Amino acid sequence: VQLQASGGGLVQAGDSLRLSCAASGSTFSTYTVGWFRQAPGKEREFVAANRWSGGSSYYADSVKGRFTISRDSAKNTVYLQMNSLKPEDTAVYYCAAGQVIVSTIGWPSAYRIWGQGTQVTVSS
Repeated sequence: VQLQASGGGLVQAGDSLRLSCAASGSTFSTYTVGWFRQAPGKEREFVAANRWSGGSSYYADSVKGRFTISRDSAKNTVYLQMNSLKPEDTAVYYCAAGQVIVSTIGWPSAYRIWGQGTQVTVSS
């Protein structure tokens, strides 16, 4: 499986963006798919994850209520809808996939496959 992230951009605080993570090479319907982000000088941090098609979703406290992860199995794509964006959401966003157990769902090391990042910049 190869992942391609897209949809980043420059927006103002309060705006919305939708990121896409498209899989190629194989279906990832049985994989957990997660979104992570990394701001300059900071560690990569967990944002959201969805456990295989129809499975549960998990969110970092910092994005809960503003971001929504969803999956379109027919398109082999996972989305991250980001609403009410804040300047502190500025980062490079990465999607990742793997066979991940719930207790490690927020660990970057638990994901075997990574896409390239997409830059999200939120101006105040």
